[in-house]
Amino acid sequence: MVAQQADDPAARGEQRIDLSPLRSRCLSCEDKQLMSQRASSSPIKRASLLPGWDALLLLLLTLALVRIDSLAESAVLPTLRQDVLRHPLLGGLLPDAGIAAMGERSPWPGEPVGLLLIALAIGLAFAYLLVDLAQPGVWRSRAKWILLTGVLATVLFLPTLKLVLLRQQSGPASYTHDGGVIQTEATIAFLWEGRNPYIDDYTQTPMAEWGFDEYRTALYHYPYLPWTFIFSAPFYLLGQAVGFYDQRLVYLLLLAIALALAPRLVQNERAKLAAVMLIGLNPLMGLDVIFGQNDSFVLAWMIFSLVAWTEWRRRDESRWRLISVLLFGLACASKPTAWFFAPFYSLLILADRPELLGKGWSGILRAVPSILGRVWPALLVFGLLVGPYLVWDAGAFYDDVWRWSSGQGETGYQIWGWGASNFVLALGLVADRFGQWPFWLLEMLVALPLLLWFVRRQQQHNRPGLALWHYALLLAFFFYTSRFLNENYLGYLLAFFGLGYLIEEDQG
Repeated sequence: MVAQQADDPAARGEQRIDLSPLRSRCLSCEDKQLMSQRASSSPIKRASLLPGWDALLLLLLTLALVRIDSLAESAVLPTLRQDVLRHPLLGGLLPDAGIAAMGERSPWPGEPVGLLLIALAIGLAFAYLLVDLAQPGVWRSRAKWILLTGVLATVLFLPTLKLVLLRQQSGPASYTHDGGVIQTEATIAFLWEGRNPYIDDYTQTPMAEWGFDEYRTALYHYPYLPWTFIFSAPFYLLGQAVGFYDQRLVYLLLLAIALALAPRLVQNERAKLAAVMLIGLNPLMGLDVIFGQNDSFVLAWMIFSLVAWTEWRRRDESRWRLISVLLFGLACASKPTAWFFAPFYSLLILADRPELLGKGWSGILRAVPSILGRVWPALLVFGLLVGPYLVWDAGAFYDDVWRWSSGQGETGYQIWGWGASNFVLALGLVADRFGQWPFWLLEMLVALPLLLWFVRRQQQHNRPGLALWHYALLLAFFFYTSRFLNENYLGYLLAFFGLGYLIEEDQG
């Protein structure tokens, strides 16, 4: 009792100090500090311990491409397994014991070479994720580029070459696309024979064996522009000399060059890798490359032009601007889809002289002479390539390139694809897929206001990333409201949406 009183401050006459408010405040401070630390450790920052976003992009695109390609091959190539096994090269890649072990039934695509390529691609993609966990350094960067190259080879280049070999074995109308390969090869032959590909039909070519009878209207029309077959003509001659040619070899060559140059469009390391992925592993366009549709052809020339433009802005050397303009002219002479980029490219070509664009529409109109003074080489190249065929037979050229695609005439193109035209069919506004409906009016009502809006936006923020987005979005709505929106167009658009986003973010 005495001891307790001695220890009691009140018993000793001492004033007792209540520290509870101070403790409460300190605890409050600690709680706030802890909460602040937790808040600062956001999911994005905590994710820095995980692989980078480029690794996730690689995995997503790789899996999407191999899945789509395997489904496509299984759906449209019923004799794929038998043709692979009896091919002298492809069939000899595996020992008999391995083929027997795999059996006659296996996962899609159902043949051993394709399965091994898929397994290699997925393994390389997984390895990319692992490498990206390592500390940054030169070796990690090189390893990622090597792994990405391996993925591209196993999901894009080698599958394409596989179908090229199978076509050589099975016949020219097999294992390929009609217009991008079969018809273009016939067009090159017409060129060397002195025949006009826009006048002659293709009923006596291998293309007559391809597709559905009621939808073979392309037998009477060549809808692509001259640079496609003029550029390919020397390669065709070389192929004839060695006894082996496939138009996809030209597409692969141009795509490989485009993939090698694409990293120059951006500066950040991950953005460089992503640029290659978005072009080479694009799930829709990748499938088109494998089967031989020609969107990669015009895409390559567009990328060449953009890379030259980028070099011009970095080095401030006018020769790069000239090269860019010439390459854009070649893109425009390849396929009309490039034409929609012309308004935005015309503004980009004045990127070093923003004062010339001024403000408002009056500023754009005053800049027209300056624009023409810089883009005339593109107009010249386009005229030299297209002009002779206009002089030869302008009516035939117009009929093939524009009239056919608008569904006019006895052999006009059918209503097709994934766009708004399906509502026209579903509502019974036409009797069948060959019926006439004013799609051109809908295109004008939608695309023209968008064009005006996008041009003004480009004038205010004249950057390449925005130009690509404006181009892709304008073309997307034009296709969506047109007579047909084929899936390969979406792959082409996706490439420019992706590049535009990367370039804009990289500059930001």
